[in-house]
Amino acid sequence: RAVPPPLFGTQHIMVKGGRGGGSKKKAQSKSAKAGLTFPVARIGRALRTMRLAKRYGAGGPVYLTAVIEYMAAEVLELAGNAARDNKKSRIIPRHITLAVRNDEELNKFLGGVTVAQGGVLPNIHSVLLPKKSKVAGKGASQEF
Repeated sequence: RAVPPPLFGTQHIMVKGGRGGGSKKKAQSKSAKAGLTFPVARIGRALRTMRLAKRYGAGGPVYLTAVIEYMAAEVLELAGNAARDNKKSRIIPRHITLAVRNDEELNKFLGGVTVAQGGVLPNIHSVLLPKKSKVAGKGASQEF
């Protein structure tokens, strides 16, 4: 027996439950949605396990992740510059220390932080430097 033609136009309309239509989107991570490299879901999970508050909004872990990513990028950029100044292609803890201690804001933020194998800034107090003698400039000549 033949199937009767559709009543309204030529399209067959299938009604199903659920949200959206039949088009399936590829799953996208929270980090990808926020345009971040650091893991938003992992930081959100760490926030929940620390039990700092009873409830968290959806934007809290995203904001915290963005701040952490920015700070890491800032330190890495300055440490890369320090490595390049020392003619090295690899960042070592010494370069991180030099980068942080030479930047005023990062030095204040990370004031109580000690980087393992980082060393200290090269600094000689002015009192310890040898005094400049003025004897050579008192009319003495180098002629014979």
